[in-house]
Amino acid sequence: MRTDKIAVGALALLLAGAAMAATPPPIEPERFTVEKLPEAGPHWVYVVDIAWLNEIDERARILDGDTGRELGQLDLGFMPGIAISPDRKTTAVSTTYFARGGHGQRTDVVEFHDNSTLTVKGEVVLPTRRANMPPAYTTLAWSSDGALLYVPYLTPASSMGVIDAQSRKVLGEIDTAGCAMVIAHGPRQVSMLCDSGRMMTLVVDDSGKETARSMSDVFFDPENDPIMVQGIPMPAGMAFISYLGDVHEVDFSGPQPRMSQPWPLVGAADRGHWRPGGTQSGTYHAGTHRLYVPMHQGGEGSHKMGGTEIWVFDTTTHKRVARWPLAPTKLESVVALQVTGDDKPLLFGATEDGAVAVFDAMTGRLQRVARNMGQTPWYLISAR
Repeated sequence: MRTDKIAVGALALLLAGAAMAATPPPIEPERFTVEKLPEAGPHWVYVVDIAWLNEIDERARILDGDTGRELGQLDLGFMPGIAISPDRKTTAVSTTYFARGGHGQRTDVVEFHDNSTLTVKGEVVLPTRRANMPPAYTTLAWSSDGALLYVPYLTPASSMGVIDAQSRKVLGEIDTAGCAMVIAHGPRQVSMLCDSGRMMTLVVDDSGKETARSMSDVFFDPENDPIMVQGIPMPAGMAFISYLGDVHEVDFSGPQPRMSQPWPLVGAADRGHWRPGGTQSGTYHAGTHRLYVPMHQGGEGSHKMGGTEIWVFDTTTHKRVARWPLAPTKLESVVALQVTGDDKPLLFGATEDGAVAVFDAMTGRLQRVARNMGQTPWYLISAR
């Protein structure tokens, strides 16, 4: 009996030793690293997504138009403003977070993302007065020297926060007398649109204090033909397109904005039937003086509808030079456009079904389509 017990014990030790010998060595723990992006290519764009089904977790995806590859993402929080610094090294995001996801204590911040790693490298906590609105070029702005940031506030009274981007501090708040949005020009000027059809311009000093303000004459009709507030950057300023299709160019190269005589996108026979629309009402290529606009057939109130065609205009002659229907491409309506600034430009078009189409900007030929770029790609920003 004892012999049997000894034999069984020896067998157990033998089996345990064999099992230990067959056990592989421990797996080396995986170590996460952050790969740096190279300098932004001429055909990279930020695809800013408004996630209507999950508004507290919005994103910007960086897309390479030459390959259709997504290169990375930025977390944007809730109804963000987004603006790339003048030196293109930093992306500022003004956003809102709630302690319990969609509710709870509210925190408004401006976050600074490193454009090489896409990581947050700092933030400024704002007063809880940031205007929660979809992104546009006019919802957050850097001063031309990169020293200051301007943030629209709404309580519902309108005002503007001034941020020191270097020390990352709130410098102050300026009442804007019912005017909204922010358009920075020069080192210390910032303009905004007013419901009277005018534009107000503030001058601030290095400490963020107002030193002067002025009001333009009326340059658009807010009752009968209001403008879309997104604004289209141009070399000397911005263009604003009205609901009925008039282009209002504003020159910001001097100390005060200068408004040009508006010119029409649509002839008399089509006025009120063919209209501009979408969430980003157009884009401009400086080298060719071409303005690209998403156009659709619709009536009053259709200014958020995407374009079933892309119309191309020469801004020196005010004539349409191309008309590209989207039906042959089988694409959904285009809600946002962005053209690259190089001499072989690509035109990006965000569609209503979450895709981004890439066109040759000179011929309109569809080159590729990047699918699943978000729920609603709302705005496109050139990375360079």
